[in-house]
Amino acid sequence: MIQVTNLCKSYGPKVAISDVTFDVKPGEILGFLGPNGAGKTTTMRILCGYMPPSSGTAIVGGHDVFKESLQARRKIGYLPESVPLYPEMTVEDYLHFMGQIRGVPRSERKARVDHVMKLCHVDDVRSKLIGRLSRGYRQRVGIAQALVHDPPVLILDEPTVGLDPKQITDTRQLIKSLGRSHTILLSTHILPEVSMICNRVVIINDGRVVAEDTPENLTRRLRGAERISLEVRGPADQIRTTLARIPNVLNVTVAPSDGRPRFLVDCAVGQDVREDLAAAIVGNGWGLLELRPLGMSLEEVFLKLITREEDSTQ
Repeated sequence: MIQVTNLCKSYGPKVAISDVTFDVKPGEILGFLGPNGAGKTTTMRILCGYMPPSSGTAIVGGHDVFKESLQARRKIGYLPESVPLYPEMTVEDYLHFMGQIRGVPRSERKARVDHVMKLCHVDDVRSKLIGRLSRGYRQRVGIAQALVHDPPVLILDEPTVGLDPKQITDTRQLIKSLGRSHTILLSTHILPEVSMICNRVVIINDGRVVAEDTPENLTRRLRGAERISLEVRGPADQIRTTLARIPNVLNVTVAPSDGRPRFLVDCAVGQDVREDLAAAIVGNGWGLLELRPLGMSLEEVFLKLITREEDSTQ
């Protein structure tokens, strides 16, 4: 649904993005991550037709965003970080206005406005002035304006910035529900949000894509092994030696613990040794109290990728 190929943008000698390439499949929610100044907003503005690139191509819904700009923009609903709301208008009047300028036919406009108000849970404030709404309600009105013309693609720039925990949870649930019928490109600084919402992740740093995969696969690639945590009742040295002899186990370490020994078992990528671990422990008469796989958090993945990229350029 979105295809970005070798996209570059320069402002004089300053390179904002360089050779950015990625795609977003129909019905997918793609997390677009990077530190401040990495090039996320520049990329999204190019996709929305707000500015031209220096080189490269971007296609949305089968239309080149530069050669077929109007057709491409009709396919897109855009929520910028600073939502363009008119505080002196009511929610309903504002959405009717946005539907008009987005080309929604008059005969369909009321039904579309009613639909997006219910979808975004702002129908209970339809008659209120936008300027009197809470930050969470204003953010939902911003998402509603991006949806009013029923676009297949949503581009959301920091949709939960500045919201309180309850508002963040509500907005996340809304985005997940929208993902069932829309293709979504989501930029955010809240990394747990990506793990909860997104199917895949693109990480950009210093204007370049440094990683693209699912959060789970990024964890496996960076760790280089699968890791399993076990809590076992028994003699620590014997347990460690026994576990280390199991095929596809690469390393066994005893983690600091106030109570019973806890073992961290690294095994080869793609090899599931949980059944073998459990059989060895039970077969020796030791007590298996816990066995669970461990993964790097997305924060750890993000920081490791960014740090590795910065080190390689020095």
